[in-house]
Amino acid sequence: MMDKVIKLYHKYGEIIRYIIIGGLTTAVSLITKYILLFTILDAKNPLELQISVVISWILSVSFAYITNRTFVFQSKSEKIIKEISMFVSSRIVTLVLEAILSWLFITYLQLNSDFYVFIVTIFIQFAVIVLNYILSKFIVFSNKKQ
Repeated sequence: MMDKVIKLYHKYGEIIRYIIIGGLTTAVSLITKYILLFTILDAKNPLELQISVVISWILSVSFAYITNRTFVFQSKSEKIIKEISMFVSSRIVTLVLEAILSWLFITYLQLNSDFYVFIVTIFIQFAVIVLNYILSKFIVFSNKKQ
């Protein structure tokens, strides 16, 4: 039984690590946002709400870069500035995609009942996670053995 688990980990280890790191990244984002909104910022103030979103995005993307580089893709590239800029750029692309898809489904197509918002959000998050993995694997960390 243990041999099967080890074989599966060797075959899918990168994906497993990516899912674990993704969960931790989500935790960093949510914890940061909640700490800010329940201490120094007010969620009722639109500007302060957006400040919490931006700060939590910056911290979570920073955490994601470090952990993806180290644990998931095990990059050895010495071109760290290029790698960071590609990583952040790819995350901005998926952020924009998430915003566009949210607008398309929820606003434009008026799938704005609680049920549809829940379903659409899950669908979009799944698409973003998959695209983030593909961009990281094949573009950002593709030269990990440099």
